[in-house]
Amino acid sequence: MDKQLRYHAPAESAALAAARTSPPGESAATWRDFVAVTKPGILRSNLIAAFAGFWVASQWQLHYGSLILTLLGTMLVMASSCVFNNYFDRDLDTKMERTKNRALPIGKLSPRTVLIYAVILGILGLGILFAFSGWLAGVFGIVGMIVYVLVYTLWLKRSSTWSTSVGAISGAMPPLIGYVAVTGKVDLGAVLLFALLFLWQPPHFWALGIRRVEEYRAAGFPLLPVVKGIRRTKWQMLPYLALLIPIPILMYVFDYTGIWFLVIGEILSVAWLLMAIKGFRSKNDDQWAKKVFLFSVNYLTIALIVMILDTVRIS
Repeated sequence: MDKQLRYHAPAESAALAAARTSPPGESAATWRDFVAVTKPGILRSNLIAAFAGFWVASQWQLHYGSLILTLLGTMLVMASSCVFNNYFDRDLDTKMERTKNRALPIGKLSPRTVLIYAVILGILGLGILFAFSGWLAGVFGIVGMIVYVLVYTLWLKRSSTWSTSVGAISGAMPPLIGYVAVTGKVDLGAVLLFALLFLWQPPHFWALGIRRVEEYRAAGFPLLPVVKGIRRTKWQMLPYLALLIPIPILMYVFDYTGIWFLVIGEILSVAWLLMAIKGFRSKNDDQWAKKVFLFSVNYLTIALIVMILDTVRIS
């Protein structure tokens, strides 16, 4: 068994502290930098999830105007949260290879500009959700922002291995927002969509964490593989993956989706669980984690597409 690893967050150097407050050369910034701080990759995957939630609730009877406004509001709220994340993590981003060249760490955008940008995006997004998608969609938008920005970014990400699990709450908000924008209530369908996205995130992110464990250790992130070790992380993946298995069954039994999502969803969920179990016999954790990470990305994409196409129609 792995011994628990001690975690020590590296102290911030005086040079780094000075760099955080020094005025950057904003003249070099382009529109691409403003797009990049919204984390477009995260936006794309979560917009698909929001669309899936709206679609399942609509049962093929779409109100296109409401759909467009709900997706727009959701996108702006998520973009605001990601920009806030970039703003608050600008010191830590300088310590990781994959983040050190972002616009804030290298000084292309100033912290003040990014903070104002985040506030404007958040106000616009929440305004659209409350005005056009219903008060419940707006409330879930606020919950997502609070969890991601305050609970995850400012608190747990810097202090606890629970950051990934708690942060998954915000990542599960988009399909919930899409669903309640149609139904105006939280029912079993909303709970199942939330559960799918919530349970998917920790094993997906921990696979990435295993691959980049030394980067996270150097940056001072108390990620589970850093603090508890890789073997403990593999064990912790299993309950999340096992709990994914009943979701396609329940969506079929309660008439949200058809037989295709039941079959394909079960194949994907069982395959991911078996792949995770095989990790205990793997002699190359990096190679195994890479396979698991890539499978998790494909899992979500395929699952959501099949769910959309196999949504039960209104009779």
